[in-house]
Amino acid sequence: MGGQLNGGSSRNATGRQSYRPMAEINVTPFVDVMMVLLVVFMVAAPLLSAGVEIDLPDSEAKALSDEDNKPLEINITKSGQIYLGETKVKPGALVRILGAQTKNNPDHRIYIRADKSLDYGEVMGVLGTVNGAGFRKVALISNSTPSSK
Repeated sequence: MGGQLNGGSSRNATGRQSYRPMAEINVTPFVDVMMVLLVVFMVAAPLLSAGVEIDLPDSEAKALSDEDNKPLEINITKSGQIYLGETKVKPGALVRILGAQTKNNPDHRIYIRADKSLDYGEVMGVLGTVNGAGFRKVALISNSTPSSK
């Protein structure tokens, strides 16, 4: 870390000047690049929340504890399309794909996110299908609002 005033050269016993390579690394450009990457990731991280855009209804329900490592998420869009995570699935294949992904574990947590403009019957149809397949830990996801009481 120390600097040399003579520019890295030295005189040997015969009076000839020899040049030694400088063994110090300039880390300033590296730090600059890392700072830019940090800012980019800090700005981009909040935008990576959910891949399917859903306008959730509001409720006064308490937040669920995240006891499972990876709960499965079923998304129902405004047009009634069903997604498992970010993959579009047909309603008839939903139970088969859920069974394969959970290894037919009825205690695997499943979250259902549905657009608030959907008909009650459409959401209940998906909920009934999942529950009828034997899955016991199914929850509906909504936006949490503070109680106005």
